[in-house]
Amino acid sequence: MGRFVRSTDQLEDYLSRVGGREHPAQTRCREETQQQMGRMSVMQIAPEQGAFLAMLIKLIGAKRCLEVGTFTGYSALSVALALPADGGVVALDVSKEFTDKARVYWREAGVEGKIDLRLGPGVDTLDRMIEAKEGPFDFAFIDADKPNYDNYYERALRLASRGGLIAFDNILWSGAVADPTVTDPDTHALRALNAKIHADPRVDMALATIGDGVMLARVR
Repeated sequence: MGRFVRSTDQLEDYLSRVGGREHPAQTRCREETQQQMGRMSVMQIAPEQGAFLAMLIKLIGAKRCLEVGTFTGYSALSVALALPADGGVVALDVSKEFTDKARVYWREAGVEGKIDLRLGPGVDTLDRMIEAKEGPFDFAFIDADKPNYDNYYERALRLASRGGLIAFDNILWSGAVADPTVTDPDTHALRALNAKIHADPRVDMALATIGDGVMLARVR
């Protein structure tokens, strides 16, 4: 017997329906992104991932959250909806075009005031945050350019609280990380980070097979 359920279109449709509860703004964000963005819509997390992030936020009692890679706003929306009234998200992205769409959904859900959107290269923004002694953050979600994942990891560790949780999306990369014949820069970066976190004494870790794989690293 295999360890994992094999994905099918039928199963993915089922997960979209019962894998998590969506706010109407989340549903609209997800559906309109799929309709308008074509193949780029794969950059958006699945609804069950949004529900998973929201559950993590509530379980750890997070208030201050960091996001690297916002796209059209579904993940930031999922986190903001799960936060208490005095919670907030610092969301980093490089695209005004995509995040202008995100603001529409945040406003519709009534959480725009919880989200501090900052545009610019993620590494540079994180370095400025470290220099300004921002933080500590209870939770960080990283879903941006893969070659910089290790850079984001090291900076998130500096910004995270003790016991804080860092989550990375796309960490299985459609299974490519397990195929040694695949050596493109994205796959190499993800494979290297998986090995690094697995051996890193600074964190507790677990790799969840949700969506395209979510790596969890809890700061010791």
